[in-house]
Amino acid sequence: MKFSSKQALIQCAACVAVIAGMTTKANADVEIYNRTLKSTAWVLAKTGGETSSGTGVLVDTEKKLLITNFHVVGEARAAVLFFPEMKNEKPIVDRQHYLKNVKKLGIRGRVLGVDRQRDLALVELDRLPEGAEALPLAPESIGPGEDVQSIGNAGSSDALWVYTSGTVRSVYQKQFRTGAGEHDFMVVETQSPINSGDSGGPVVNNKGELVAISQAISPKARLVSYSVDVSEVKTFLDSDWKPAPLPIVDVLKKAELEYTQVKDGPYEVSFDQKDDKKQSVFVTKDVEYYEQADVRKVWALAATLKEAPTVETTIKLLQQSARTKMGAWSIERDDAGDYLVIFVCKLDATATPKALKSTMEYVAKLTNLAKKDLAPAAATEDPANVLASWLSN
Repeated sequence: MKFSSKQALIQCAACVAVIAGMTTKANADVEIYNRTLKSTAWVLAKTGGETSSGTGVLVDTEKKLLITNFHVVGEARAAVLFFPEMKNEKPIVDRQHYLKNVKKLGIRGRVLGVDRQRDLALVELDRLPEGAEALPLAPESIGPGEDVQSIGNAGSSDALWVYTSGTVRSVYQKQFRTGAGEHDFMVVETQSPINSGDSGGPVVNNKGELVAISQAISPKARLVSYSVDVSEVKTFLDSDWKPAPLPIVDVLKKAELEYTQVKDGPYEVSFDQKDDKKQSVFVTKDVEYYEQADVRKVWALAATLKEAPTVETTIKLLQQSARTKMGAWSIERDDAGDYLVIFVCKLDATATPKALKSTMEYVAKLTNLAKKDLAPAAATEDPANVLASWLSN
């Protein structure tokens, strides 16, 4: 096919226009990256005995507040953060550079509050480096088809402050579960990769405004990622921040309780009783929660019965549960077919170490009384009758 000189000129002009448009967009992306970079931090926290690595975004310079994901900080109450150090107007992206200069570049952060349902956490910084700027929040949610850019510190990369671009697929309410728990929030679903370490980082629009917080990647779809919509961020910032619970090991140490861990499960504490015997009480390692309610389960075994409790015994257990100062009786069946009589308390996970100690001592006292009455009767008397007699006292 032959083109006239006029057609060739028009085609050439079109090519130049396309290239110019691509150059303009590329320049705009670079500008957005450089602006967003001033608000983006590398976040390190000690949680579950391991160091968690993620990303955070500065949202308030006056109060020195930073937003990240809850699953980045976990039960930690403190974090160390790094903002990018610039050299020749470009960020130094080598991780070791920051770890070797932690005294100079590291910033201590205090976890003020968490929201497990939204997978968000708020961190207050001791100071801000020169040039750090809060990222403006978009006035409304972004929509399908719009472009987004993000910055993160993916563990899959040797570099920090890695840039990613993508497109919004949809914005909708989503309920799902991750290793951090059950979530329910407005999701920004994008066609862009999010990797471990990107979590908590900023997702911005073409104006450089925060439209979402990176959260997770879909395990079932290629390059499909989920982020927490800016509306959820605003609600979290405007709400009463719930204090982040201390790790259970820290609470037990502050309560001056000696403990052992049962494999990878709960922690066991033995309490001396008046009959010179010891009663074991257990407390869960993980926090149970519903919306803003965070609780820890404290329990102890009162008795093991070979036969199922009678209806009468069960009713009396329920009556005793109604009269007790805290907690309730529970009957569970183990793998061997035995019936376990257990006393259970649910304690606010933000309760003081003294409150935890008092609760565990109370559980120990009740279960030890039950064990003392029921244990010798197992061979000579009907366990149900003994239990009923004990409950009537």
